[in-house]
Amino acid sequence: MIKSFWIFALSFLGIFIIDQNIKAIFLDGFNYANECITFSLTLNKGIAFSMLSFLGENLKYIQIVLIVSIFIYIFIKKDIFKRYSLPLGILLGAGCSNIYDRFIHGGVVDYVYWHCGFNFAIFNFADVAIDISIAIIFFLNYLKKGKSSAS
Repeated sequence: MIKSFWIFALSFLGIFIIDQNIKAIFLDGFNYANECITFSLTLNKGIAFSMLSFLGENLKYIQIVLIVSIFIYIFIKKDIFKRYSLPLGILLGAGCSNIYDRFIHGGVVDYVYWHCGFNFAIFNFADVAIDISIAIIFFLNYLKKGKSSAS
């Protein structure tokens, strides 16, 4: 359990720190654009694709309740915490970084805009980390099901 805690804590802190440092570069005014990608500061008041932006200030409190609920659940369910400590650390570190933005900057700091061939939503490093963590959880869950059917 101690090993799982350290994997969780280091992945949580690592993602949070990396994300906040990248965002600081854009908050300091960094911009870059070419024909396919634009790196420019945008504050997202909603969640993915600006959904739920109508909730305004309430959105960050709803997200805090969700994050705290996940923390409580994974620490109660020690087997889940042990099995998924890395992706949960990544997921919660990224989620907390985005919530932190809402309190400090009034919205999530987004800066990557893909517009080559199709227009994609503006996103940030934490968003990518969340997607990666979900993919890892699915992969680990798939491995677990594969082992149980082979038995």
